Amino acid sequence: MDLLSDKPYWPIKDGLPATYPALGSDLHCDVAIVGAGITGALVAWHLAEAGIKTVVLDRRDVAHGSTAGSTCLLQYEIDVPLFKLAQRLGTLRARRAYLHCLKAIHDLRRIVKKLKIDCGFEYKGSLLLASKGSHVERLRKEYEARRAAGLGVEWWPRSELARRSSLSQPAAILSAPGEAAQVDGYALAHGLLAAAVKRGARIYDRTAVVRRRTHSAGVELVTNRGSRVRARWLVVASGYEAGQFLPEQVTTLHSTYAMVSEPVAAFPGWPAGQPVIWETADPYVYLRTTPDGRIMMGGYDEPFRNPEKRDELLNDKVGVLLRRFRRLFPRIPLEVATAWAGTFGKTEDGLPFIGEHQGVPRTWFALGYGGNGITYSVIAAQLFRNRLLGRASREADLYGFNRKPDAKP
Repeated sequence: MDLLSDKPYWPIKDGLPATYPALGSDLHCDVAIVGAGITGALVAWHLAEAGIKTVVLDRRDVAHGSTAGSTCLLQYEIDVPLFKLAQRLGTLRARRAYLHCLKAIHDLRRIVKKLKIDCGFEYKGSLLLASKGSHVERLRKEYEARRAAGLGVEWWPRSELARRSSLSQPAAILSAPGEAAQVDGYALAHGLLAAAVKRGARIYDRTAVVRRRTHSAGVELVTNRGSRVRARWLVVASGYEAGQFLPEQVTTLHSTYAMVSEPVAAFPGWPAGQPVIWETADPYVYLRTTPDGRIMMGGYDEPFRNPEKRDELLNDKVGVLLRRFRRLFPRIPLEVATAWAGTFGKTEDGLPFIGEHQGVPRTWFALGYGGNGITYSVIAAQLFRNRLLGRASREADLYGFNRKPDAKP
């Protein structure tokens, strides 16, 4: 699948930090990972750090799938509000999911600091706007649900928004600074893979898996280059292209549109600390800044039909995004540097699919669908490492293919 149009920002900014060979011979390992984006990189690092012999394969150049097009907002908030997730899964499980995402942000910060990866990781607040007056009541329910879960939130009525910003929405929830973050996911993926290589992992790109065979002791992968990889476990970290490994469809595909500006001198009207911003509308728009003073904005999603139809809409969508930005921040002059379209998947409950599927033996899925792909990838990497090391994890049941609600609300 063609996941991106041809001008995503991060590869333009960062270039090609490293090159990897294609796989030209057979090999054995403990774990083979399909996908060398941010998910595969996080899994590879966690396994290599634990001393597990790991091989990573990708049909593209490293990190040139969805990772290259991600706007890389890191939030505990998922696409399904906490109060609605509680209705679906039960209050306790819904709270666990939100708190687990918050923990993943802090865990990722520790990894970045430990490995000294230059990827622009920066803690932020997160501002969730009520898109219109009819959304205020449900936003208030969300605020109360988050407070009850122990999350650091503030309620901003219209008067507070007007005092602190140029935003005119009827209400908002501010998640405390330090409970969200932003990052360059492309640079992060490259940094994680480089660190994994130092711990013995082997990375091969431009190498597609065309066939697999499972048996009681593991899996055998056959590549488009005729080479074979034999492993005890397969990890599928290929995101929205994981369909070839699954016996059922578990997500709906959508097209999203994003742009990044030339650097701006100041951010008049943006709340102090420049929190990441999103809204209650569906589809919603989302905004963040970058360390070099740019503004990144995306949204106005469409159901995915094919890459050609997706890309045909790009110019029109950029125009809509620009008009919306100027209504939100009329005092910030914005010039578009580049824009792109991408494809992503959603699940019904906003949660990822992480774990084993009963119909696919010796395979672990790390599928961070939805708006929280990077935080979900941290969780997936931790859970699989713990699985191999024999460490029980209380959170594994939240993300499985057969997840069920709590017995009590």
